[in-house]
Amino acid sequence: MPKAVWFLIIGMFINTMGNSFLWPLHTIYMHEHLGQTLTMAGFVLMINAGTGVIGNLLGGYLFDRIGGYKSIMFGIILSMASLLMLTFWHGWPEYIWFVAILGFSGGIIFPSMYALVGSVWPEGGRKAFNAIYLAQNLGVAIGPAVAGLVADHNINNIFLANLLTYVLFLIVAGVYYRKMSVAPNVSASVLKNNKKIKQKAPFYAMMIVSIGYMLTWVAYVQWTSTISTHVLDLGITLKEYSLLWTMNGALILITQPLIKPIISRLEHRIKTQMIIGIVIFMASFVVVSYAEDYTMFIVAMVVLTLGEVFIWPAVPTLAGQLAPKGREGFYQGIVNSMATIGRMIGPFAGGILVDVYGIQAMFFVFTLLIALAIVPTLLYDRPLKKVELEKDVI
Repeated sequence: MPKAVWFLIIGMFINTMGNSFLWPLHTIYMHEHLGQTLTMAGFVLMINAGTGVIGNLLGGYLFDRIGGYKSIMFGIILSMASLLMLTFWHGWPEYIWFVAILGFSGGIIFPSMYALVGSVWPEGGRKAFNAIYLAQNLGVAIGPAVAGLVADHNINNIFLANLLTYVLFLIVAGVYYRKMSVAPNVSASVLKNNKKIKQKAPFYAMMIVSIGYMLTWVAYVQWTSTISTHVLDLGITLKEYSLLWTMNGALILITQPLIKPIISRLEHRIKTQMIIGIVIFMASFVVVSYAEDYTMFIVAMVVLTLGEVFIWPAVPTLAGQLAPKGREGFYQGIVNSMATIGRMIGPFAGGILVDVYGIQAMFFVFTLLIALAIVPTLLYDRPLKKVELEKDVI
């Protein structure tokens, strides 16, 4: 891999490790420490994700206009400001506003990171996006374990811990990302190319597949919202719950050599990769719906992890393949926005289902939702096939 990719990997690891101090604990903190219902906690996370959608779209736009370096630095500085506020003021209702700002600023960073790695290593293909994905999950493996220890001592310290990781990220990005910046005039010249913009089929294909991607995220995010409080209700400790996410990140790294032969065979069949991941996701929700002890939650997490190693890197890879030159940031922004919309809808919908109908109703509904995600995943390439058919006729 190019040296620049390694610095992006380091940055994404630091960023995700810091974020994972907070995201598994948001619902627990609001429910257990601020006395809010699961529905209200879900609503706050919906606001957080909603601002993240705006941030993702802005981040993709800024990448295409001013380059990756300035976009990422802007997102980091804004994240640091919101975390500094949270460190001192984490009561109710100010928690809502600072978490909303954090969602927006974090949303700016992610599409720029993905677009940047695709730009500095275009020949890397899936390997480039998979490298960033693995960096994320190494952060997920370490972050929750550290957060569990910090929260076990004093949960309020997790905000300061997250702030310190962003200071480190700022140093890495400030020193090493400056030379990676994509020249804005190059992107702008492509944006002005009417022929490129008139190619609607790749955009339609991206939107269709992103719908399925969003639905999987609606279900997946239950692990950090409704399932997290369900785990505690069963008598499992916060430290043990955090350890589940450490297992998740570690398993993603461990399984890479095991799934490599499968991925190699399916390298040019991204649709198949995504379908496999969705089916395994469904299986994980069936397992967790029967979980009553910690061992079963471990099994469910293992199955969930096997599903995500297929689907999570596949969608950004597809976005990189479909994006016209100079529109990489925009397409990665779409992908991240749809995932964020899933994270926005998921906690609120799950909270309502659990509060009104119970945890088993939530498992049933979201298992069906994952199954529904197969439909757009199967159909996303219809616009591309239609264009190819029209060319053949001409």
